[in-house]
Amino acid sequence: MLSVASLKSHWTTFVGTFVAVFLGVAILSMTASVLLSAQPAVPDRYRGSPVVAQSSPVDQQDSAFTDTKPWSAAKAADLVRSFEALPGVARAIPDRTFYAQPVLGGVPVVGVEQGHPWSSVDLAPYRLVSGSAPTAAGEIAVSRTVGVGPGTTLTVLTAAGAARYLVVGTVDGPGVYLSDGEAGRVSPGVRVIGLRLDPGADEDAVQAGMRAALGGDGQVLAGAARVALEPMADQRVRWIGDQVLTGLGSLGGFVSIFVVASTFAFVVVQRRRELGLLRALGATPRQIRRMLLGEAVVIGVVGGALGVGLGAIMAPVLGDLLVSAGLEPPTFTVETRFLPLASAFVVGLLVAVAGVWAAGRRAARIRPLEALREAAVETKPMTRARWWTGGVCTGLGLLLVVFSVVGDPDDMMTNSLYAAMALIVGGTLLAPVVIPPLVRVLTYPLAGGALGLVVRESALTSVRRTASTAAPVLLTVGLAVLVAGMVETSTGGYAVARELATRAEVVVLPNGTPGLSAEAVAATPGAALLPTELYGDNSTHYPATGVDPVEFAKTNTRLTASIAGLSDPDTAVLTESAAHRLGVRPGDTTGLTFEDGQRVNLRVVALLPDASSPTPILLPRQTVREHAPSALTSAVHVSGPVPASAPLGAQVLDRATYAANADAEEDRLVRIFVALLLIVALGYAALSIANTLLMSTAGRITDFTTLRRAGATRRQVTLAVAGESILVVTIGAALGFAIALTALYGMTTGLSHTLGAPVPLSVPWPVPLAAITTSLALALTATTLPTHLSLREHSLT
Repeated sequence: MLSVASLKSHWTTFVGTFVAVFLGVAILSMTASVLLSAQPAVPDRYRGSPVVAQSSPVDQQDSAFTDTKPWSAAKAADLVRSFEALPGVARAIPDRTFYAQPVLGGVPVVGVEQGHPWSSVDLAPYRLVSGSAPTAAGEIAVSRTVGVGPGTTLTVLTAAGAARYLVVGTVDGPGVYLSDGEAGRVSPGVRVIGLRLDPGADEDAVQAGMRAALGGDGQVLAGAARVALEPMADQRVRWIGDQVLTGLGSLGGFVSIFVVASTFAFVVVQRRRELGLLRALGATPRQIRRMLLGEAVVIGVVGGALGVGLGAIMAPVLGDLLVSAGLEPPTFTVETRFLPLASAFVVGLLVAVAGVWAAGRRAARIRPLEALREAAVETKPMTRARWWTGGVCTGLGLLLVVFSVVGDPDDMMTNSLYAAMALIVGGTLLAPVVIPPLVRVLTYPLAGGALGLVVRESALTSVRRTASTAAPVLLTVGLAVLVAGMVETSTGGYAVARELATRAEVVVLPNGTPGLSAEAVAATPGAALLPTELYGDNSTHYPATGVDPVEFAKTNTRLTASIAGLSDPDTAVLTESAAHRLGVRPGDTTGLTFEDGQRVNLRVVALLPDASSPTPILLPRQTVREHAPSALTSAVHVSGPVPASAPLGAQVLDRATYAANADAEEDRLVRIFVALLLIVALGYAALSIANTLLMSTAGRITDFTTLRRAGATRRQVTLAVAGESILVVTIGAALGFAIALTALYGMTTGLSHTLGAPVPLSVPWPVPLAAITTSLALALTATTLPTHLSLREHSLT
């Protein structure tokens, strides 16, 4: 009962804590609901096949989402015969996926980019809506969503180029469908063979027979295990979405604890005299702890219950936003479940209790008369523990800045982030040391006036209060500058590296298509990059690029060795790291499997530093085209006359524009991720600013009354409070900038060394300016408004 009474009498003090728990639980329940819904599902294309054989998966430690190692056409045909010989198997259907994109009105149709053999419709099964099945070369069936019917002649972009097909049918499923023979020519390799079973077939016996036929060269999937057939593109999108959701949930939980803990710590400082009075009246330390703990439980229960309700409402909205942003597959939907909502409620309660734990222990140590004797003027703002902890955190942050310069490039971003976190903690703890000289410098021009004198002396008299109120601003501005600067600097750095890596003044890139066709490449003189994947033993795989050695050498500025030996079909140039993984040297041969499932012994003709090649292996372009007929060119670095017009599905860019847009989709997803993180982090930081300053102002009614009795008008007192708010925001913003720029300097220097090019430190100024403006607006509102109201309520008499 004492806890409830305390909350009623101090409800304004706990508004920020309540909102922090409420929003924290809402974010956790919302993200947890979406995260649990974002599970892989059996693709619609294979729902009609109860048992499926899939070729051997490869190692995914590089997070490249590489597809399985394909079977050759001959191997797939043998497996089909073996499977169809099993009792209970009605039909075994090999599936293939290749590039096929319809063109309407001279523009490639976005979202319809995959072709399949006609027989694969039975694996879904998809229905023929109109017309007939394609049976000959030049015939296709298309999804009815394309908007064309049987009898239409349709231009389709393929890896070879634009081709005209006769539409003979439409289906109720996605994609473009060729005859089985035509599909086998376009894409010889096979990764999936689906089975249709006879009624009453013994599924377990069929699976056992399939495993025996595979002999370890693949896996058998049935039931829920068929989620492994999810396309790699969907897996990658879902993985990115999971990172966003995990980041949002983790950040929301972390900042919730920070705000709740800092609020209760400030509450204990503000209520020292009250708690000392309770101790003088006979309250034991345990009772003081129980009172504060009870307050936290009430806040946790009420805030958590309301937060769960808001999270359940917002989860489908977040799911739709993620789909629209490309962070979840188009088929993704959110399911409301009890477990994530209940877990979020429990976490919210635990956050409230954990936040008050340390504050309760400090409150319990207050002696009965200690708080009553405490002077209003701080005599010792820095304790020994604060000196040690602040010094250690600052030293650790500076050490991490050094590591981001000279350490492992893979850890550069992480080191910079941790450096900033450590410096923010250290700067917050050591702020009482830095604030007095900053206050004197910033208020020097105003020191001659009464108002400036009051602002300066108030800040200097209560240094620890000034540091506590500046800390949320430091966090807000520091995070805004750091996160936005990291993205902008790294994006700009990689763009600079791309621009310096090519001599081509013009680069041709895909436009509305996943890549460039051979026809588009033939119309563009230059170094064409034709990516593919090679497969080794023991689930290993190696990205490779098909190039013309002469054209590649003309445009690549980082090439440090000759690749003229890359002429015969069975030759390869390896990077030093790839050669080490394969255990080969120049002159050696190594067997690798191509996209058509054929294993080829490649002769190593040269080694290159890793930075000299776009992929670990370079191959003759014609070799890649022969073994991967459906491969698409990623870019052409023009070395001859600039094309008068862009080929179909292509765009012509100058070098600078190419460098800035080569990873446009990746940059877009990263910026969305960062924007969401900043919204959560800065939203909580803004809450902390408003809450801390509101509590600080509410505890200074006596000071304001004293100023009024000394002759100050209400307007002058309000202006003095506003001046203090501006001073606090200025100090916090200056410290936040200094800390963030220190961490960014380390990352920028390390990035320059890694890329071998000067990388400018870049900060998108609208982001920190918005953070500062918001902080200032919140600070002025949270201080001047309650000051004005309190002066009206408390007369001088």
